[in-house]
Amino acid sequence: MPAMSEPKLISGNANRSLAQSIARRMSMHRGMSVGLVDARVERFNDQEIFVEVFENVRGEDMFIIQPTSNPANDNLIELLIMTDALRRSSASRITAVIPYFGYARQDRRTKARTPISAKLVANLIAQSGIERVLTLDLHAAQIQGFFDIPVDNLYAAPIFALDVEHHFKGRLNDVTVVSPDVGGVGRARDLAQRIGCGLAIVDKRRVRPGEVAEMTVIGDVSGQTCIIVDDICDTAGTLVKAADLLIENGAKEVHAYITHGVLSGPAVQRVSGSKLKSLVITDSIEATEAVKSAPNIRIVPTAPMFAQAILNIWNGTSVSSLFEADTLAPIYEGMYSRG
Repeated sequence: MPAMSEPKLISGNANRSLAQSIARRMSMHRGMSVGLVDARVERFNDQEIFVEVFENVRGEDMFIIQPTSNPANDNLIELLIMTDALRRSSASRITAVIPYFGYARQDRRTKARTPISAKLVANLIAQSGIERVLTLDLHAAQIQGFFDIPVDNLYAAPIFALDVEHHFKGRLNDVTVVSPDVGGVGRARDLAQRIGCGLAIVDKRRVRPGEVAEMTVIGDVSGQTCIIVDDICDTAGTLVKAADLLIENGAKEVHAYITHGVLSGPAVQRVSGSKLKSLVITDSIEATEAVKSAPNIRIVPTAPMFAQAILNIWNGTSVSSLFEADTLAPIYEGMYSRG
């Protein structure tokens, strides 16, 4: 049964530009002004986080927009403290909209005496009073099972499919989707099926975390426009090496579609100086000035999808309907034309 009160959005400091974009998009859908709840999220001199909500939220359906990106610990604690402030202010339901879920790469024990930090973070979120999580492209699907509350995991693949069909129109027969490792084959296969093209794999062998010893291409990429697909690009070392390898194996050009542009350290410089013709990322993580000014990095918006997902949760309707490009195409009206 649809809720009687309007959904209310509140944002931490992690990605306010995305939160404002979601609010604008929801205003278009609702035909009324939807703004961010007036609040302050500040730090004392000793860096303790303080939250004060200036509006009445009693009985309201609250959505906190806060990715737990760099600085991950600060943004996570902001999310938890904002939740506590809303819960103590008698909000009826609190949904955490976490476009980028930090600690997701620590989803299993890789060796003895190491933590499963993703599970710990899931416990913290659930125990804080959050009743539902809305996120995008979890690093590992099983992380949904770490939570004892409902988790809606959206996918960037349908947005990427719309973007690829628009920018590579008329030459999709020469496109091959590439997984940068064996573990990401499912993600790459999904996009390949959506746009109806071939699939290849870069098999990489690591000697230690962050250091790749050997890379080989599985599949024929000669004469092809290759599109590398992955969920996270951190330092971009592997991505740039994969692009070099594909060019060495006869690829005409190489592009990359990555959901979460972490892009830490020398990543932007590496991408700018690489053989990648373009790197397409979403705005799940707020872009730095270096990312915005990079000539071969482009950002696609997720606000239309998140706004619709929030409205669907508020209305009690299907979120999984947003998994298909046909459903998203009208939401992204004006950006992409199909056919």
